[in-house]
Amino acid sequence: MLFGKLLPREGNFYEMFNQHAARTLEAAQAFAKLVAHYDDPQLRERHNREVDEAERAADRVTHDVNKLIHKTFITPIDRDQIHTLINTMDDVADLIQDSAETMALYDLRAVNDEITRLTDLSVKCVERVKDAVAMIGSLGDAATAEAALKTCEEIDKLESDADRVMRSAMSRLFREEPDVREVIKLKAVYELLETITDKCEDVANLIEGIVLEHS
Repeated sequence: MLFGKLLPREGNFYEMFNQHAARTLEAAQAFAKLVAHYDDPQLRERHNREVDEAERAADRVTHDVNKLIHKTFITPIDRDQIHTLINTMDDVADLIQDSAETMALYDLRAVNDEITRLTDLSVKCVERVKDAVAMIGSLGDAATAEAALKTCEEIDKLESDADRVMRSAMSRLFREEPDVREVIKLKAVYELLETITDKCEDVANLIEGIVLEHS
């Protein structure tokens, strides 16, 4: 009994989820600026650094959460849910960084409308993830639980929109781009950007499960 009293009982997991979501949104917004200013090498490099910095900050939060799980006696939600949620959220941040790195490493000549549209959908998904994450700590309130589920539905819709944009982009790419190297580059970027929305949907599904279990 004394042993249990000496161990941390809650941990600040909800706040750490919020911190991670905020850093991931910073990465997404920096990536959107990179895309918007792609023709300017100096701005592109600056925003690339901002993506890296935000992703590293998100990594540190993930590390802290995974460490805290093992130090906390009683967690506010199931340990496996905490572990899976924070690591899936971190996958989103990683994919944003991967997208920026791929564009730099492949020396992509220019961005097109498809990249801009997929980037916009990715940012919107990350914004909704941040909104949904912020509600996890108040799921005992019926209105909050309902709002969380609605936000998760919005993420699902955005992911479906991104699927449609990517299919159209791929079709156009293979029909119209004569340079095989550009086909390879653009295909990789399209797939990464669409995977960001896929992973946001995975986060939404996890949050839905938490809502249904704890509300």
